[in-house]
Order: sequence, then C-alpha cells, then structure tokens
Amino acid sequence: MRRNIVDASQLELEDTVVSIKRVTKVVKGGRNMRFTALVVVGDGNGHVGAGLGKAAEIPEAIRKGKEAAIKSLIELPIDENKSIPHDFIGNYGSASVLMKKAPEGTGVIAGGPARAVLELAGIKNIRTKSLGSRNKQNVVLATIAGLSQLKTPEEVAKARGIAVSELS
Repeated sequence: MRRNIVDASQLELEDTVVSIKRVTKVVKGGRNMRFTALVVVGDGNGHVGAGLGKAAEIPEAIRKGKEAAIKSLIELPIDENKSIPHDFIGNYGSASVLMKKAPEGTGVIAGGPARAVLELAGIKNIRTKSLGSRNKQNVVLATIAGLSQLKTPEEVAKARGIAVSELS
C-alpha cells in the first residue's frame, strides 16, 4: 500500500467484527473446527486497517484479527465535507469497490463490509458500489486498497509541478 503504516500507540481505536466463519478441516480422527474473524479497526479520524484472525475459539480469533488490523493501519486524506478528495475504484482479487465523493448531508451510502471500513475511517459523506465479488473479506480489502491510494489536491499539484488553483 502507498501510505505509511501508522503508529497505533497514540490513537484511540474502535473495532468492528465484519464476519466470523467456522472452518472445518477433516482429519483422520474426525473434524477440526476453527474460527476465522475479519476485524476492522479505525479511529474515526482518517486511520483504518483490517485484519484476519484464526483460532480454535471465537474470542481468540477476534483478538488476533484486531492485532493484525492494528499492524496494517493506513492514513487517508479526508476533505472538508468529511468525504474523499476524488472518485476512485479500489480493487482486491475479483472485488472492486467504486467510491464517489459526495456533498455534505449525503451520509454513508455503502453495503455492509464497505460501510464498516468507511465509518471507522471517519468518512461521513460518500457513495459506494460494490462491483464484482461480494465476498466480505475481498470487499473490505478492496475498500482499504482504494482508500490507501487516494491523493490530496496538494499531492497531485506537487507531482504535476503546478499550483493547486490550476488543477481542473
């Protein structure tokens, strides 16, 4: 991902469990049951991450998922409307999430997995559409991949070597 990983020690993070799956491995003596938890963490102020935890018990899987999510925190730009600076499509695997900038008062228009990421990131006005795969894990990771590649107008102007006022 493009953005630097953030030091989570000074952030007040909230977490949301997006999905819990029971997975089974068939072995000689029967079936081994384990759990996989997809957890999203964020501070509601431009920092968000997602992680997957696997364990024999649900609480342990959630704890591991939260730790993995904290390790993968990214920082994203948020504009004055509490929206994203520009429209973008995030891709991960066969899942794509179209994210569109929205004016004040729109709210978060998003499906379940993408909504969890956007709300914990602190985005208040956005329109999204999940394209391709509807797999929760891939949709969450596609949303985070898209958010990590957003650029502020200042970054774009600097890369082009022009003033911010000259951007169209």
